[in-house]
Amino acid sequence: MIKIAICDDEANIRTYLSSLIGVQSCPCEIVEYASAGDCLADHREIDLLFLDIELAPSGSGLDGMALARKIREQATGTQPVIIFVTGHERYVFDAFDVGAFQYLLKPVDEEKFAQVFSRAVAQIGTAREKPGRVLTLQSANTSKTVPLDSIYYIESSNHKVELHLKDGKFACYAKIGDLELELQDQFFRIHKGYLVNLFYVAGYSKTEVTLTNGERILLSKYKYQDFVKAYLHFLKKGAGL
Repeated sequence: MIKIAICDDEANIRTYLSSLIGVQSCPCEIVEYASAGDCLADHREIDLLFLDIELAPSGSGLDGMALARKIREQATGTQPVIIFVTGHERYVFDAFDVGAFQYLLKPVDEEKFAQVFSRAVAQIGTAREKPGRVLTLQSANTSKTVPLDSIYYIESSNHKVELHLKDGKFACYAKIGDLELELQDQFFRIHKGYLVNLFYVAGYSKTEVTLTNGERILLSKYKYQDFVKAYLHFLKKGAGL
């Protein structure tokens, strides 16, 4: 069962998103909020939050972006996957600053919604199976432990690997082939130099993979078919909850 919240000050949008969720092949429990204050006041754990960026500030004085920051600052409880719903693309890059999984433009397209919803459910499913998984790497005389869900992708160059993280980069001596074997249930090697976290794949073509942070990574033509199979398997596994 996926616990979903919809926070939007427009009742018709909440109703529409609820109807889209209802036709997905996933058991869900849905709660709706008309304001940031209502959302913050309800302390139930949420797996997935659909949040209006342009949420009208209520008594709490918070719009959607400020609410997302408040949620990310909370040290206890479940951190939900956040999908922003917005009428303007200009907010997109701000959304990634608060660790948003993806965004949907209004009016929300049904096919696009289904794709994004499926990927979000896959992420929630994998996190439940292996909560808090980390990767520990050595750099010089120190070690660094990195949560897997903070890694967008890993890049190999000159016997080093560079982790592209939500909060920056980290380089160390390691073999990308070894990491590929260790992380194969969550990452896929789309090119000899790139190991991508399937959590953050927003889309792909025959030549590149687009991540949820907007970056585009080269996809080898020799890896294309295997990548598609691996990615679809990843989505299917998550949607099977």
